[in-house]
Amino acid sequence: MDLFNSALGRNITFVRPAHFVINGLSGIPNVKYYYISLFFAYFSSILGNSAVMAFICLDQNLKTPKYIAVFNLAFVDLCCNSTLLPKIIDTFLFNHHYISYNNCFTYCFFSYMCLSMQSLNLVLLSFDRLVAITFPMQYQIVVTHKSMFYMVACFWLFTVFVTLIAIGFLTRLSFCKSLVINSFFCDYAQLYQLACNDNFPNLVLGILLPIIIIWVPLLFVLITYGCISYVLAHIATAQERYKAFKTCTGHLLLVAIFYIPILITFTIGRKIHLNARIMNLSLTSVVPPMLNPIIYVLQTDEIKESVKKMLKKTRRSKIAF
Repeated sequence: MDLFNSALGRNITFVRPAHFVINGLSGIPNVKYYYISLFFAYFSSILGNSAVMAFICLDQNLKTPKYIAVFNLAFVDLCCNSTLLPKIIDTFLFNHHYISYNNCFTYCFFSYMCLSMQSLNLVLLSFDRLVAITFPMQYQIVVTHKSMFYMVACFWLFTVFVTLIAIGFLTRLSFCKSLVINSFFCDYAQLYQLACNDNFPNLVLGILLPIIIIWVPLLFVLITYGCISYVLAHIATAQERYKAFKTCTGHLLLVAIFYIPILITFTIGRKIHLNARIMNLSLTSVVPPMLNPIIYVLQTDEIKESVKKMLKKTRRSKIAF
C-alpha cells in the first residue's frame, strides 16, 4: 500500500499494480480439505470429459451433428476446469495468493470465456432437441454437420469477442485502493470494484454480460422446452410422449445443474456471507463439468451402447492376449 500512497501523493491518476492478492475463503478451520475435494472433482472431470470425447471420436455411430455439440460441451468443461482448478489448488493449498497483473487479466479472460461457452452450448443442445421433436421430418435437413459446425464456430467467436471487450475495459482502470480480490479467482466484478477512477462502463458491462450470457440463453432454453411440451401434449400415445421426453432428460439435467446455482448466486449472492458466496461460486464452476459426462453416459442410449462396445472389445483383446 505504500506504493499506492506515494503514487497518489504525486497526483498520479493511473496505477497499474505489479500484482493482486486472491483472498478466497477466510476464517474457516481446515479449509484445505475443501480445496483437496476440489482436486478430486477436477480429476473426475478430466477422466469423464476425456472419455466422452474419446467415445465420440472412436464410435462411428456417434459421428452425428448432435454429438458435435456434446463433444464441444465436454471440451469446454475440460477447458473450464483446467483454467480454474489448477490455479485454485496452487493458490490455496500452496499459499501462492499473489498473481501478476497480466496473469490475473488472462485468468479472468479464459474463466469467463469458458463459462459463456458452457451457457451457449446448452442452447445448441436445446436447438437440436427442438428440431428433432417439433420438426422431425426436417431434422436431417436443418441439423447437419455443416450447420452445427457453423453454430459452434459462431458461438466461440462471439464469446471471445465479448470477453475481450470486457477485459479491454478493465485495462483502462487505475487500481489504487486495494490489491485484495475477495473471491477464489480473478473475478471481473471484484476487479472493477477495486478501481479508483471511473468504473461506470465496467458496471454497465457487469450488468449487460450476465443478461447476454446467462439470461438470454436460459430464456431460449425455456421457450424451447415450452414448444417441446406443447408438441408432446399433442402426441397420440403416452408411449410416444415418454420416448420423446426421454431424449430430453439428459439435457434438462445439464440445464438444471448449470443454471440453478448461478441463478441462486446472482439473486441472493449479495445477501449471504462472503464465504458462502465464494463457496457457491466455486462449486458452480466445478460441479457441472464433473457431472455432465456422468449424466450423458447414464441418460444417452447411444453413449451407453458405445461404452458397452468398448468394454466388450477390451475384454476380447484381453482374452485373445
